[in-house]
Amino acid sequence: MNNNIIVEMKHTDIRTVDKSKLVDISTIKINPSDSPEKKMKDYVEQVKNPYCFLCGGYAVKLEFENSEKTMEDCFINYINSLV
Repeated sequence: MNNNIIVEMKHTDIRTVDKSKLVDISTIKINPSDSPEKKMKDYVEQVKNPYCFLCGGYAVKLEFENSEKTMEDCFINYINSLV
């Protein structure tokens, strides 16, 4: 995935996003025995936009605080919490 696409996903406006184009996270299937890297890859492939998705019919946008944790650290913790 190239950086321009990631930046575009990150800046999705939750107020104007077309909900019909978002993936409901309840449909995402992650194998709990996979490595964190494989879980992350599978999640991104299924959700399409890891920053903006549906949850219970509501559009949700994830944002990460500026801290010493990397995006990858936060994302792995998030993916592991889904299983």
